[in-house]
Amino acid sequence: MVTSNDIFAISNQKQFEKIALKVFRFQYENNAVYRDFCELLNVEKGSVKSLHQIPFLPIQFFKSHDVLSSSDDIQVTFTSSGTTGMTTSKHLVTDVSVYEQSYQNAFSEFYGNIEDYAVLALLPSYLEREGSSLIYMVNDLIERSNNPNSGFYLHNYYELTAKLIELDTSGQNVLLIGVTYALLDLIELQKFTLNNTIIMETGGMKGQRKEMIREELHELLCDGFGVNSIHSEYGMTELLSQAYSLGNGIFECPNWMSVLIRDTEDALTYVDYGKTGGINVIDLANINSCSFIATQDLGKRHGNNSFEVLGRFDNSDIRGCNLMVL
Repeated sequence: MVTSNDIFAISNQKQFEKIALKVFRFQYENNAVYRDFCELLNVEKGSVKSLHQIPFLPIQFFKSHDVLSSSDDIQVTFTSSGTTGMTTSKHLVTDVSVYEQSYQNAFSEFYGNIEDYAVLALLPSYLEREGSSLIYMVNDLIERSNNPNSGFYLHNYYELTAKLIELDTSGQNVLLIGVTYALLDLIELQKFTLNNTIIMETGGMKGQRKEMIREELHELLCDGFGVNSIHSEYGMTELLSQAYSLGNGIFECPNWMSVLIRDTEDALTYVDYGKTGGINVIDLANINSCSFIATQDLGKRHGNNSFEVLGRFDNSDIRGCNLMVL
């Protein structure tokens, strides 16, 4: 049996592959939805010897099924945002401490000690609903920062502006994590020159603004905040881990997470480094749900377990990914 301690102790690719294959076998045996999907593809547990042979569950299954590899009680249910009448994803979490270990370890790996920062959160569309895994994480980071200036901001942009200028000017390291459209709203009200602040966008216009390509967006944000680079977080309801970009839109994974890029014409084959395809995520923190997820994002994979996100599939573009709706 693979434990969370095994997962978060991974330090190299060989260990990752070994534990990922163990997790595959565990989930094949204990996750009825995933096993049915594998069987539809005529994949037997014993036939899988490498990561490329593992079936990746289409992410849409989190909208229509209870994706569980554990019979323990549900501790928390994370849900995705969606417009009225839209079916949302739900991630049933039987051990929320695994999620906490995942984001705490990843933040420490990429950014160091959380207590070195004042954490300011501008996440209105997430804050205004129940069940956001992002709000759960950021709320914990705010508390763990032990900084009286850390906190959430809803639509009180002028208060946030004053606090941000005050902290940055004082030399305090600041992490401003915000949903994209709200960060753009903020710099339309005030132009900044920040020297001690990391701006981290979580992606998404949430229907509030026209979608933009990353280069254009980051150029606007860099100019508006007076910083050299924009950081980004790649996460979603269906994953208990996040990848981070420290600039230039190149995301890096923590050691227990990895991506493969599938062919857009054939979901069961993979493309080489630098070629565009659908993003498949291996997230071993999903030990109690499903660790092998075929997302609806398009991207490219680079060396050193890094990747970039280029956009999303249109529904008309999803071919092999949704071969099964149980």
